[in-house]
Amino acid sequence: MARRPTIKDIARQAGVSESAVSFALNDRPGVSQDTRARIRRVAEELGWQPNSAARALSGERSGAVGLVLARPAHTLGVESFFLQLVSGIQEVLSAARTALLFQVVEDIDAECAVYRRWWAERRVDGVLVVDPRIRDPRPALLGRLGLPAVTIGEPETGTQPEPGPEPATEPGPAVVSSVRADDAGAMAQVLDHLHGLGHRRIVHIAGLPGLAHTVRRMDSLRTEAARRGLGPDQVRSVVTDYSDAEGAAATRRVLAEPGPPTALVYDNDVMAVAGSAVAAELGIPVPGRLSIVAWDDSALCRVTHPRLTALVRDTAGFGRLAAEELLAVLAGGPPGVRISEQPRLEPRESTAPPPAHTES
Repeated sequence: MARRPTIKDIARQAGVSESAVSFALNDRPGVSQDTRARIRRVAEELGWQPNSAARALSGERSGAVGLVLARPAHTLGVESFFLQLVSGIQEVLSAARTALLFQVVEDIDAECAVYRRWWAERRVDGVLVVDPRIRDPRPALLGRLGLPAVTIGEPETGTQPEPGPEPATEPGPAVVSSVRADDAGAMAQVLDHLHGLGHRRIVHIAGLPGLAHTVRRMDSLRTEAARRGLGPDQVRSVVTDYSDAEGAAATRRVLAEPGPPTALVYDNDVMAVAGSAVAAELGIPVPGRLSIVAWDDSALCRVTHPRLTALVRDTAGFGRLAAEELLAVLAGGPPGVRISEQPRLEPRESTAPPPAHTES
């Protein structure tokens, strides 16, 4: 295994003392401009990089930010949302030469434990927090730790933190920013489209019930349905874990009910494709007897037959916004709120008017 170059190696090759190398690489006075330039040239030739652990112990930034996902592992491999989100985050961090420390855990308690460990070990300078909960312990914990954070997809009213134990040492100030999405406006577009086609029996196949955006979408569905004179017996939501298996199972259940829905709205592309497959298996033509809408557009929606009507949004741009906000806070800026681009509904072949006899 190749040995990493050290300050001693740079000093020997540049013909200077180790203290001169330290001064030059840390932008401190004590060496001439010519010597500083020579030391940096040698360091680059040797491929030297600063030791992030040592920098953290000395009180400097670690040069890394963290992202923890508390989701069932089997739902992550097939869902395109997180891949696109992380690609946007990584695009910004790479340009800023900042590393992304990524970890998947079982639940919210394990996620909080990771934050405590990262804080104690000074592994990250800040964190990106996904999947806000309605009663979410994470913002309060991060505030007590003094660990800068940006919540991605926070509801407009904010999360409701729960109390927790204080850290062992005095924390810094709380810095929690957010990047938000207009789920209410997106749901209004979906209901406008389906209601305009004539659908009056609509079921929303939602995601995990503890997530703030799931609750926000369900609330928006009820509000938009009531605005159009539709009651809970006509328009409702059922929750799942976002997986294709539960999406398919929920589809079977609602289509087997008396007076089944004529339109289904799925909280991700994977469940929508699974639901379309179930309809085909049951001999229910899409969109002849059943219309399908996917919340997140993806290649899956565009290659499935029929192609699925979907909400198109810049998920990578969502990640870029979050990373830019966190870097701005780490650079000394105030915490703020950024609003992502409004999604737009892309009608395709999976939605059409319901059969005349079903919506009399």
